[in-house]
Amino acid sequence: MSSAITDGIRVSVECFYVPEQSAPRAQRYVFAYTVRITNEGPLTAQLRTRHWVITDADGHVDEVRGEGVVGAQPTLRPGQHFEYTSGCVLRTARGTMRGTYRMHREDGHVFDAEIATFLLQLPSTLN
Repeated sequence: MSSAITDGIRVSVECFYVPEQSAPRAQRYVFAYTVRITNEGPLTAQLRTRHWVITDADGHVDEVRGEGVVGAQPTLRPGQHFEYTSGCVLRTARGTMRGTYRMHREDGHVFDAEIATFLLQLPSTLN
């Protein structure tokens, strides 16, 4: 699990391997991750965009940018959280993800909430 806090916004991520959607012989490894975004600060903030950096074990890097997350641009009042699950496909059995969420406050302040690096890897029983 990874966790980071930026300007009162905590982003925690838990990742797991999805064997039923993976095909190791075809170099297809599917991972799912659950993200929890919590507003621990005193001001309301809205998530507008995302930026992910996905790196496989061969050093191949994919960057993903887009509006919101899972079709939403959640607004979080102090103490509120938003949680979602998504996934990614790698060509290797191991990799990393990291990124940022662009957040907008009601007072006009804009900042990037850090998504700390987390590991994508097969459970040790499958290595």
